[in-house]
Amino acid sequence: MTQRDTMGGLAKGLAVIETFTAEHPRQSISDVAAASGLDRATARRCLLTLAHFGYADYDGKFFTLTPRVLRLGTACLATMPLPQMVQPLLDTLSDELGESSSVSILDGDEIVYVARAAQRKVMSIALMPGSRLPAFCTSMGRILFSALPEEEIRKRLALHPLTARTPMTVTDPDMLMERIRAVRAQGYALIDQEVELGLRSIAVPVLTARGITVAALNIGLPARGEDVSDLAARYLPKLLTVQAELKKMLR
Repeated sequence: MTQRDTMGGLAKGLAVIETFTAEHPRQSISDVAAASGLDRATARRCLLTLAHFGYADYDGKFFTLTPRVLRLGTACLATMPLPQMVQPLLDTLSDELGESSSVSILDGDEIVYVARAAQRKVMSIALMPGSRLPAFCTSMGRILFSALPEEEIRKRLALHPLTARTPMTVTDPDMLMERIRAVRAQGYALIDQEVELGLRSIAVPVLTARGITVAALNIGLPARGEDVSDLAARYLPKLLTVQAELKKMLR
């Protein structure tokens, strides 16, 4: 496919939509221009087009996306077999443990949630299918990074600044590579309050029958009195059971 086969206007509109996140749900034209790399006039035309067709609201200064945008993501998730396969297993896992569980895939330097079973709210933001988080500081992100060649991991880590979300977030690229190598060696990832204070998580890869990592599965739980090193003994067996079930289903 060559550049002549693509639509520049559509690409710019999608870039504008992607600037809206949980941290930046309400933005001005200048905000969107800076975040998307587009000039202000182009960002303005894209935003006004989204507003005209009902994908955004505009109060004269700030734009916010409307629920109509969910049609785009819902259509995608509805055609993916993975969420349909994992959801019953997530529901059972969360019921047994009394904790929230999720499955995500990797998109650039972010994880995208494709299925979730929530038992309690463990984060200040609501997580649901389609939600995104930085991969570098999440248990599922480190699992998914560990399946990539090291040169590719470093390339993705360099896409955006590695901003600390808490005082415990690891942001040094070399230290992150050490953590990811350890994840690759042990087959699971443990995160202790790097995404948000009070939140811990443990994740394993979702593997096909041929051993290819296609997603990550995790359990998120509040940071309690127990030592973080005890979490693997407590939660890993259940995660590995679900992993084995999915491996039989994924070709």
